[in-house]
Amino acid sequence: MKKCLPLLILILTGCNLFEDTKLVDIQDVDGPCTIFLTDGTTVVSNGNVEISKRTQAITYRDEAGKIWSLFKNDYTSYSCQ
Repeated sequence: MKKCLPLLILILTGCNLFEDTKLVDIQDVDGPCTIFLTDGTTVVSNGNVEISKRTQAITYRDEAGKIWSLFKNDYTSYSCQ
């Protein structure tokens, strides 16, 4: 039991590491999604989007596969099917 204690402490410390670096704040949403921009236009993602719970930034891929990010002040709302 005493030999397992350092391993247990290492595992528990590792779990806290992910929470401290905010690696768990990404929400993956099934697409396609329509994102309504502040200028009145829309963007449609064909695939999934990722939304940061902390910053509310939306990351998506366009038709060519290029990755784009929109920050909260760039969009008013989004809708996914």
